Amino acid sequence: MTEVQHVTEVAKGISDYGMMAVSAAFFLLLSAAMMIALFKWFKSMINRLLEQQECLNQLLDTVQDNVSLQRNLMERLQPETLLRIQNLTGFAFDLSIEQVCRLIKRVRIENHIADREATVNKIRKSLQVIHDDRKSRFDPFIYHGKPLSEYCNENWVEDVVSVVESEIYNEDGENNARAYTNVKLAYDNIKTDFYQRLNS
Repeated sequence: MTEVQHVTEVAKGISDYGMMAVSAAFFLLLSAAMMIALFKWFKSMINRLLEQQECLNQLLDTVQDNVSLQRNLMERLQPETLLRIQNLTGFAFDLSIEQVCRLIKRVRIENHIADREATVNKIRKSLQVIHDDRKSRFDPFIYHGKPLSEYCNENWVEDVVSVVESEIYNEDGENNARAYTNVKLAYDNIKTDFYQRLNS
């Protein structure tokens, strides 16, 4: 019975107002319902975004706290790490001193040192091998995100070459004690340069 009444009311409305007016009213009601649904959907989306933003802010605060704690920990560990590196590299440089002193003795005995250019080339190659070997042993150790080998300087080889050359061609002749002292002084300068590079 009620369905018949609805149909009759629609038919009466169409006859009174016309088909266009009834259709327009229907689409206006439909549009209003869709707009309300869309507004509710947008509101729920915005609420979810705000909740996620709060979670992200909390996460960011936690990360910043962790970074601050890690920085404090790193600052406490840095002197100890630097001390370990200095001990480790100190042994490597001391070994290099012994290797260079042996090189000086070997070059005096084995080479025809009258050919100065050939002798210096051999010295340079030998010292480059010692330098590269030391760098390769430094590679596995990291300081400030870089391998220790990156703190080495290629100019060190030339510094030691000049010391070895001056010892081999010294006018006063052979003197192993003097050679050891001069080589040690050169490597002390190299160590100082290395530690300054670590701290810069």
